[in-house]
Amino acid sequence: MSVLEKPVAVRGRGRSGRTSAVRGRGLSLRLRPRPLAVTLLLTLLAAGSGALALTRDGLVPPAEVLGALFGAGSEQAAFVVLELRLPRVALGLVVGAALGAAGALFQQLSRNPLGSPDIVGFNSGAATGALLVLLHGDPAYVAAGAAGGGLATAVIVQLLARRGSFRGNRLILAGIAVGSLLASVNAYLLTRAALDHAQSAQLWLIGSLGSAERHQVLPALLGLGALLLAAIPLVRRLDLLEMGDEAAGGLGVDVGRTRVLVLLIAVGLSAVAVSAAGPIVFVALCAPQLARRLSRGTGTGLLPAAAMGALLLSASDLVAISLPTAGPLPVGVVTGALGGVYLAWLLGRGRRR
Repeated sequence: MSVLEKPVAVRGRGRSGRTSAVRGRGLSLRLRPRPLAVTLLLTLLAAGSGALALTRDGLVPPAEVLGALFGAGSEQAAFVVLELRLPRVALGLVVGAALGAAGALFQQLSRNPLGSPDIVGFNSGAATGALLVLLHGDPAYVAAGAAGGGLATAVIVQLLARRGSFRGNRLILAGIAVGSLLASVNAYLLTRAALDHAQSAQLWLIGSLGSAERHQVLPALLGLGALLLAAIPLVRRLDLLEMGDEAAGGLGVDVGRTRVLVLLIAVGLSAVAVSAAGPIVFVALCAPQLARRLSRGTGTGLLPAAAMGALLLSASDLVAISLPTAGPLPVGVVTGALGGVYLAWLLGRGRRR
């Protein structure tokens, strides 16, 4: 599903209904049934994964979970569901959606499937900004620190990849170099922090939803919603950049302005995710590619990628809390393992071809 900038007539393709456009005042929606169906299916699966997490150990029966959600359960069930489990589930869905959407924008912007925020260093930069606030400032400003760190990293990477016009291998190499440098900075910050602060920060750097609280969910959800709404009108222009800068400019696209706006939105989505749960890896890399394979679509695929990201992170967190480990397992460990399997599968698939 994509959004066009100019109104167009309502159109379709025969009886199959493969493509339809709904006319509006200065805005129209082009709907493709398969990507829309995939988005809805992935959203339902993500919600189902969250529901399983609420009833995972049988401590609170499903009927009491429903009662607690609608204010009709016992006080004990309400405490377990609303205070302990629901914030983690809800935050996982929001963070996963933010990572999936950020990955889709970065990959389309760089025209490279490896152009995800964790590969090109933006998550590391957001983590650096957040760590500085966590260790030396007021934790209430973690989101601002993450946004500032991610934006500063984006500027540095853009300057290093300047000749590549934010595309191709030059961007990836510049991002990897900056990300490696920032990883060293993060390690240095941990060595200079107090022991208790360093331990909690190290857990946060792996990526964890274990400390999710109710007050975190609404700001993250509002940030995700605002950034997605800002990104949707840009998707069509971003897709036109695949034709080349000159061709897109000839169609009325302001190439430089579009790239800057998309970059700012993608950095904002990464900051939402990092500030809430730490720099969780591989979700932003895998979600857009998996969603594109399921929907068989072209272009950015923003909403399918967001839904796939929510499903991946929610399912990974369900695995993390279900494994019989000695202590709580951070969700970043599970996503890292899944990402490694995914990359190995891609290598094997490429070798067979």
